[in-house]
Amino acid sequence: MSNLLLDTCAMLWIGHSEPLTPGAMEALEVSRLAGRKVQCSPYSAWELGMLVAHNRLHLTQSPAHWFRRFLDQDGLGLAELTQDTLVDSSFLPATPPGDPADRIIIATARAQGLTILTRDRQILDYAKQGHVMALEC
Repeated sequence: MSNLLLDTCAMLWIGHSEPLTPGAMEALEVSRLAGRKVQCSPYSAWELGMLVAHNRLHLTQSPAHWFRRFLDQDGLGLAELTQDTLVDSSFLPATPPGDPADRIIIATARAQGLTILTRDRQILDYAKQGHVMALEC
C-alpha cells in the first residue's frame, strides 16, 4: 500500500480517539512500522476552521492550535500543496465529488501517489471508479 493521506474526517476521528476500521488500523500500523509519515493536507486546516465557524464542530481550542497539535504527533507530516495541485483539482477525471475540499484532497493524493484514509462516501465511491486510491476508516 502507498503512503497515506488523512481526509479531514479521518483526522478528527483519530484526534478524538474514535474507533477505526480494522483495515485502517492495519494500514496505519504498516506505515508506522515502515517509518513512513502519514500525511495531512494543509487544506484540512481551512476545513477545520470552516466547520468550527459554521458550528458544525466544537473544539476546546482554536482550529489552528488543534491542527498544529495533531501534526505534532509522531508519524504525521504535512503534505505538499502546490498551485498545480490546486489547479488539477478543477480537472479531475469523470465526475468527482463537488466539495472543493474533497477535490483538493483527491488531487493531492493523485499527485503524490497517496491513499486517502476517509469515511467520506463520495471519495470512496470515486476511488472505486479507479480515479484515486482510498481506504475506509
